[in-house]
Amino acid sequence: MEPSKRLLSLDVFRGLTIAGMILVNNPGDWGNIYAPLRHAAWHGCTPTDWIFPFFLFIVGVAISIALGKRKDRGDAPAAMYRKIGYRAAVIFGLGVFLAAFPHFRFEGPAWLRTAHYLLLSVAMLAVFVREIFDQELFQSPGYQNARKWLGYVALGAAILMAMIGLNHYYLGTLRIPGVLQRIAIVYAVASLLFLHYSPRVLFGVAVVLLLGYWGLMTLVPVPGGLAPNLEPGINLAAWSDRTVFGIQHLWSQSKTWDPEGFLSTIPAIGTAIAGILTGELLRSSKTGMQKVIWLLISGAVLIALGQLWNLVFPINKALWTSSYVLYVGGLAQVFLGAAYWLIDLKGIKAWSKPFEIYGVNALFAFVLSGVLAKLMSAIHWQVDAETTQTVRGWLYDTLFTPYFSPINASLGFAILHIAFIFLCSWALYRNRIFIKV
Repeated sequence: MEPSKRLLSLDVFRGLTIAGMILVNNPGDWGNIYAPLRHAAWHGCTPTDWIFPFFLFIVGVAISIALGKRKDRGDAPAAMYRKIGYRAAVIFGLGVFLAAFPHFRFEGPAWLRTAHYLLLSVAMLAVFVREIFDQELFQSPGYQNARKWLGYVALGAAILMAMIGLNHYYLGTLRIPGVLQRIAIVYAVASLLFLHYSPRVLFGVAVVLLLGYWGLMTLVPVPGGLAPNLEPGINLAAWSDRTVFGIQHLWSQSKTWDPEGFLSTIPAIGTAIAGILTGELLRSSKTGMQKVIWLLISGAVLIALGQLWNLVFPINKALWTSSYVLYVGGLAQVFLGAAYWLIDLKGIKAWSKPFEIYGVNALFAFVLSGVLAKLMSAIHWQVDAETTQTVRGWLYDTLFTPYFSPINASLGFAILHIAFIFLCSWALYRNRIFIKV
């Protein structure tokens, strides 16, 4: 791959992944979902279980491409460390913000709640416009001065929110782990490993992480007198989640463990390393077809190894088992290899434009989707003395349930969500605005 050439297939793969993530996260009715759009109940793997590891794999590929360029041109390590730390902190912070949004477990008088929401709106709008003014289109002194003042406005609103929150936020049940939080941690660790070690060493690190996690989960007794096991809520990973975060700060649906928990982040780093090694292959001097062949062969080998390991260490997304890392990492290589051959080598890419639009503003699309979903459920009104209606419920009951079967109404609502996020992403793309951290 030429150093200056953008890997379009990676943007498309990222966009497909984000669109899939939005699709499975936003059904109209959680009780009516097509089987491929559900997570496996425990052991096993559905297409929905591919999505998150695909994204971590893509993070690894992007680390190789972006940081690889900086390494090649001899950028100062301190500058790269600052960039890694800043990105990880912002992504982690966004994850915690989404967990608290929009209510922040607010406990206070109605007028202060209103003031809090106004400040929140001002801060979010100021941050968004400030990021827009960071684009190449807006580098004139006037725009940059406005960007500086927008930063002050956002900071001031955030400080006032924090002052209110000292007395009126209840964060005792705020979920600390999460999707963006795991992405931030994995990105930071994988980036530092990439800066300091060769691909050969990184491969060895991944092997040690996966074998070590297997040993921990299957050989180490669970404190409290339980034998090593892989059962929900009573395995070593669940114990570590309760110990590190406290039971009140875990995923509310599982209560005693978290699917993005502490111990299972260890093998997730292996997923990102698989992406880094793939990125190094794509950056190599091999021909395009040689890269495709290597990706397809490597992917097939990883899938087979994952299935073999599954016999003794079951594929499990919630535990992020080592067999799951290999199996889904292999699928990711096959998907990316096919996309690279089709888009970057053959130039057959007209079909891919919607996913490219999603892919170049992936973080924006994901965060906006989370904000929108929570707002639609939070904004409500009183229909009568006994009935409250939300925006989400009104849309679903008005546009879908009268016209479709329950399962198709649920799917239609998710597709509407995807379409709205796409329109917002398209507006940015059309104006060459790319929100990055």
